[in-house]
Amino acid sequence: MPYLLGIDTGGTYTDAVILEDESHVIASAKSLTTRHDLAEGIGKAARAVLDQSSVLPAEIAMASLSTTLATNALVEGQGGKVALVFVGFGANDLDKHGLTEALAGDPVLTLPGGHNHAGAEVAPLDIKAITQWASEVSDVTAFAVASQFATRNPSHELQIMNILRDVTGKPVSASHHLSAKLNGPKRALTALLNARLIGMIDRLIGRAQQSLVDIGIDAPLMVVRGDGALISSSQAREKPIETILSGPAASIVGARWLTQADNALVSDIGGTTTDVAVLRDGQPTIDPDGARVGKYRTMVEAVAMRTTGLGGDSEVHFIVHGLKGGVTLGPRRVLPISLAAHMAPNVVHDALDKQLRSTIPNDFDGRFIRRMAIFGEAGLPPKDQAVLDRITETLQPLADVIHSRPETQAIARMVARGLVQISALTPTDASHALGRTEVWDTAASEKALLLFGRRRTGAGQRLCTDALEMANIIIDQLTHQTSLAILETAFAEESDTFEGLSNDVLARHVLTQRGLKQHRGLLKIDMGVNVPVIGLGASASTYYPAVGEVLNCPMILPEYAGVANAIGAVVGRVTFRASGTITSPADGLYRVHVGQAPVDFTDEVKAINCLTEALSEQALANAKQAGAEDIHVTHHADIKKTIIEGREFFVEAVVNVEATGRPRIAR
Repeated sequence: MPYLLGIDTGGTYTDAVILEDESHVIASAKSLTTRHDLAEGIGKAARAVLDQSSVLPAEIAMASLSTTLATNALVEGQGGKVALVFVGFGANDLDKHGLTEALAGDPVLTLPGGHNHAGAEVAPLDIKAITQWASEVSDVTAFAVASQFATRNPSHELQIMNILRDVTGKPVSASHHLSAKLNGPKRALTALLNARLIGMIDRLIGRAQQSLVDIGIDAPLMVVRGDGALISSSQAREKPIETILSGPAASIVGARWLTQADNALVSDIGGTTTDVAVLRDGQPTIDPDGARVGKYRTMVEAVAMRTTGLGGDSEVHFIVHGLKGGVTLGPRRVLPISLAAHMAPNVVHDALDKQLRSTIPNDFDGRFIRRMAIFGEAGLPPKDQAVLDRITETLQPLADVIHSRPETQAIARMVARGLVQISALTPTDASHALGRTEVWDTAASEKALLLFGRRRTGAGQRLCTDALEMANIIIDQLTHQTSLAILETAFAEESDTFEGLSNDVLARHVLTQRGLKQHRGLLKIDMGVNVPVIGLGASASTYYPAVGEVLNCPMILPEYAGVANAIGAVVGRVTFRASGTITSPADGLYRVHVGQAPVDFTDEVKAINCLTEALSEQALANAKQAGAEDIHVTHHADIKKTIIEGREFFVEAVVNVEATGRPRIAR
């Protein structure tokens, strides 16, 4: 029986599982994610799961990786310097879809050229200008190319690609290789982001492969795409943009494999975020508008996922307004106090004890800070730099660093840039105090809870005087915010039924909330989620039973919920889709937009057959390149016609092809 290794790199942990012939899990393990070098954590997790399973490295027949690197890099504005060639568009088109913002000052060459909707050339390319410009921007890591209506005729993009490669030798991302849809500026954005990620993903995959080889694993390495399908490591290096939302997609695939549920909501709680998606007929819903990552909407096919800044490591905030006070969670992730005390027990406990002895509460009580040496520090204003110079790479009380109120804003700016990390009270600490988690330092969590409870409400009373009561307040808030996230997803799926109100308003509406509590008076109000919720994540068993009770629905907590992403990384299928269009520039003429230039036919059936055959070959070739076996190809043609004065006219046809197979394993 072949052994399969699945690995997922999350914000807090890197998970690893070993499956035997895709039939059952024989071992799972976790290792802290090493953010300075993800491959280091990958190697540690792989070694740990091999040790637990007693499987020899040489017995691993396939390895597969899901990673948050591409997603996090785009959200945090990381990546290499790139250059864009923008052909056939107006100057104002750079302002569409956040393209100018995404360029962030990187060089762009705007030229006449491109094609019209029928694939005819609008203006010839200025080859000399492209060649000269390419030699002047040699300091970039990669290029992106977008030409108007390149999906109808890619010849200009192909010519530019060849020039850039010949002159610079750098990688080039062409927009028509990433999407077959129209909307040139959005395709340009997708190509630009892909180019920015190429160097980063290439390094990660190269290091990950080397880490596995060092262990003794010499098997094909696959990577999870944003729609949950698998691609080869070489394909991921060429099109890294397709790995955005890789982790959440793997969780949906893992949820389906673990539960065999056909219709359900899937909620995956991590350290930083909660991701909610929908399973319909056993398949994840794909976002029809393309994957959104941070502020960017791309043209990448990915699972439709609603992400909320809510996790086990979310910061607990005190609500100052109102007489009763209260707490709210997130969206920022911090280092739990229990983990901070595990890392630096003397520093943390001494500070907490000193703060508890003080009769005057301080806003910085129970908060610590450390410097992150892995990020660059260029460009800080002098006042911010002065604050940063006081911060060490070892944990220290935040009160020892901040000398004035304005400096809190400097700290916030440094946190946003990843220069420093804050440690503060989190739901993870509440779970330690309640005895639900025993991984790190429970005593430190209890002290931090007591400090937080000393804060005064609007009525002048302490928020809470007991650590366990404070912990329950935090867990109840986590349950409430998780329930809202799931309700918003459910309302979004049925938006046609509830027109006029936004999903967040509907989730918080008094009728919804009273219905969840099954109000009984003159009115009888019942509300609940009508499908099961599958709870995933290492802390799902801790938090999600209460969420199921709130939502009045079955809560499924599979045995390996904590490593579902790693399972999804290895049980997915290789799937490639190809799409093409047939237009009719004149009555009786059928123009097939395929290959390097359009092809005209006078017979509709022959045109559709030509496009179907070309797309099938393309999808099949990609699947084979990914190492797929037992490949099955399906196709569908959507033909649009209209009737004018009693006569039928062909308008357009879109042909979609899908090739699916099992990933190849070493034998």
